Amino acid sequence: MHDSVCGPVAAADFSADERAAVYKAIHTRRDVRDQFLPRPVDDDVLLRLLDAAHHAPSVGFMQPWNFILIRDAARKAEVHQAFTRANAEAKAMFTDERQALYASLKLEGIVKAPVNLCITCDRTRGGDVVLGRTHNRQMDVYSTVCAVQNLWLAARAEGIGVGWVSIYHDQDMRRILAIPDHVEIIAYLCIGYVDQLYDQPELQKRGWRERLPLDQLIYEDQWAEHAGISSDRPRPDRAAALPAIPSVSG
Repeated sequence: MHDSVCGPVAAADFSADERAAVYKAIHTRRDVRDQFLPRPVDDDVLLRLLDAAHHAPSVGFMQPWNFILIRDAARKAEVHQAFTRANAEAKAMFTDERQALYASLKLEGIVKAPVNLCITCDRTRGGDVVLGRTHNRQMDVYSTVCAVQNLWLAARAEGIGVGWVSIYHDQDMRRILAIPDHVEIIAYLCIGYVDQLYDQPELQKRGWRERLPLDQLIYEDQWAEHAGISSDRPRPDRAAALPAIPSVSG
């Protein structure tokens, strides 16, 4: 696939509607757990999503990612079995009062989603010395996470749901997908169309945890004991600062 823009790109070439669309994708993105539809995802749509991921920023332009598409039912069943074993272990880690709520959450759509996708990071790509990674070896991993986010936002714009499965033993996933030792597993995603999304994150809606207030997470100039924008500065009005975000039915 080719870039749709050739030559230099203006720094401020987004219209108000285009800016609002970007923020809408960000604010209405959801982690989809099991509400996938049986409708298949066409290859041209998958390629658009993967192309969006491939256009993520990467340290030293090393582009360390690979994409393993999993559509075979038997392979997905193996992954689901690995998840089920690990999920039982995870449930036991929570306190008794949390275990019931945890058990009620449907934390994966491995079998139900028409497409599973494993995104990996090849830590040898680019050689031993990579521009920008000389003093922070994790930058290739961080770059691959940016690819995950690019794909997720593009999927939201396409009306496609994404769920991130993180409950599995690394060695199980390596065995099932034949992933070599020098390649790190970054994300295992379930991908498919959905007919609706929650109007807020499911874990927030189900009472697992609330979103933290932004102004309690902002420090100025250095780490501080108490978060918050300095009292001698005017606090921005978030509602006024961002474009209007249409609500999502849920």
